[in-house]
Amino acid sequence: MSSQPHQHQEGPVDPVESIVGVIPVVIPAVGALLIFLLAFIAIYVG
Repeated sequence: MSSQPHQHQEGPVDPVESIVGVIPVVIPAVGALLIFLLAFIAIYVG
């Protein structure tokens, strides 16, 4: 018996799976941006 390597089948790319890898970077960045914008608005209005 010969062992053949598993072939990866190319199928449709799931958009959710492509986003999941960057979530740990995006959420803190968006949170920091939101805090900065809210502080800027509070200083500008006050």
